[in-house]
Amino acid sequence: MDIPPMPAPEMTVGELIEQLSAMDRQATVRLAVNPFFPMAHRLDAVTAGEDQDRQPTVYLAEDPAAVQYGYLPRPVAEALAWMPPIDPPARARRRLRAVTDDDTPGL
Repeated sequence: MDIPPMPAPEMTVGELIEQLSAMDRQATVRLAVNPFFPMAHRLDAVTAGEDQDRQPTVYLAEDPAAVQYGYLPRPVAEALAWMPPIDPPARARRRLRAVTDDDTPGL
C-alpha cells in the first residue's frame, strides 16, 4: 500500500507578516502562481473565512480587472526554485594568430 506524501505545512498569518516585515513597505505586491507556467497576478483584496475543514483561513484575492498581470520574471521563478538558473553558454576561447604580409594584399 502506497502512503501519500505528507503535505507541506501551510503558512500562517504570523509567518506571512514576519516575512513581509522585512520587505519595502512601498513595494508592489504580486501573487506568483503555477510553477509549471509561472505567472504574476495582481492582488485586490484580503478576506477571512473558513476552509473546507472549517479552519480559520485568510484568502488573498486577485484583481478581477487584471486577472493575470503577466509572466513571472525569471529571477523570481528561480528564487522560488520553480525554474533552474540559466548559466550563460560556454564560449570557446578565440585563438589569435599573427598577421603576416600575405594577409594584407596590395601593401
